[in-house]
Amino acid sequence: MTTARRAAILKLASAAYEMDLDVLSGVLARDEDGHWLIGKQELLSWLSRHEGEDLVLVLGSLADERPVATRTCRTCGRDYTELECPYCRANRIRLRGR
Repeated sequence: MTTARRAAILKLASAAYEMDLDVLSGVLARDEDGHWLIGKQELLSWLSRHEGEDLVLVLGSLADERPVATRTCRTCGRDYTELECPYCRANRIRLRGR
């Protein structure tokens, strides 16, 4: 996997975690009883906590070899591969006094 794709997936998971959302990461496997596990968390029990809710589920494989698309920022014109332009983001944070 390219480092940029891996970093983008982990940054997405980090953003979800910062929003206090449920985030699971780890290897997808089955135990001896046939239950699906992500890391050490049993997947069905994790999903059952959200039964009846309207959800968005995002799965990102860290073994995905597709290249990350390079985008051009509409504000500053720089090319970037992250979720948003890192230069404009840093300036927004700096100007807002954080």
